Amino acid sequence: MRWADQLIKLSSFELDLLQARLAGIVERRTQAELKLVALTAEGEAELAFARTDSEAAWRLPAFNEGLKQRKAAARRAIELVTTEEAGAREALAEAFETLKKYEQVAESARAAEAREAARRETAALDEIGLRRAAGRR
Repeated sequence: MRWADQLIKLSSFELDLLQARLAGIVERRTQAELKLVALTAEGEAELAFARTDSEAAWRLPAFNEGLKQRKAAARRAIELVTTEEAGAREALAEAFETLKKYEQVAESARAAEAREAARRETAALDEIGLRRAAGRR
């Protein structure tokens, strides 16, 4: 039984690590998405400024090209983190399955021990009853 408890404890620890890893990945994805939103807002602000300032309008094509490259980099980062998140979620699901298997094995071992203890107790009581019955004759 002790071995099963150790397996459950180890599996729970692994599960906690995977949950922490997933939380970090989700945080990175959120940051990347926020960066993309900020870049979009920056582009809109620069466009609005270019409408009021002729010199800014003259530099707008270069700004837009740089913005397009930065947005593409942000989108690639989001895609990479999303792929990593999918893998982490899959690993977490497998860890949950493993933990459940260990818990089921431990529970069936406990039930088998309880059945064996009950069988021994019944056999001992039967033996006591037979001895008393033999002693009365």
